[in-house]
Amino acid sequence: MGMLQEFKTFAFKGNVVDMAVGIIIGVAFGKIVSSLVGDVIMPPIGVILGGVDFSNLSIVLKAAVDQAPAVTLNYGKFIQAIIDFIIIAFSIFILVKGINTLKRKEEEKAAEQPKQEVLLTEIRNLLAKK
Repeated sequence: MGMLQEFKTFAFKGNVVDMAVGIIIGVAFGKIVSSLVGDVIMPPIGVILGGVDFSNLSIVLKAAVDQAPAVTLNYGKFIQAIIDFIIIAFSIFILVKGINTLKRKEEEKAAEQPKQEVLLTEIRNLLAKK
C-alpha cells in the first residue's frame, strides 16, 4: 500500500473526521463561553467588587524607562483565565451530563421488554411446565 493511499485511509476514517468536527465545535463553544464570561458574568462581578476589572490587575515589577516598557506581573489575567476555565469546564460537565442522561434513558427503553413479549414468555413458561 502506497504512502498516499495509507494517508487517505487514515484521514478519512470516521474517528478522525469525528474528532475534527468535535474540535471545531469545541473552539466555537469556547468562544461563546468566553464571551459569556467576559461580557455577561464579569461586569456584574466587577461592579460588586467596586468596579474592579480583573484583566487590568497587575503588579509593576520594574517601571518603564525611556523606550523600555514596564515589567508587570499580570495576575488579573490569570484570575480571568481561571474563571473562564471553571465556567467552561462546568458548562461542558452540564452538557455531558445531559447527554449521558439521554443515553441512559434510551438504554433503559431498549432494555425494557414490550408487554407482549413478557406475556408470551410467561405463556411459554406455563406451557413448558405442562
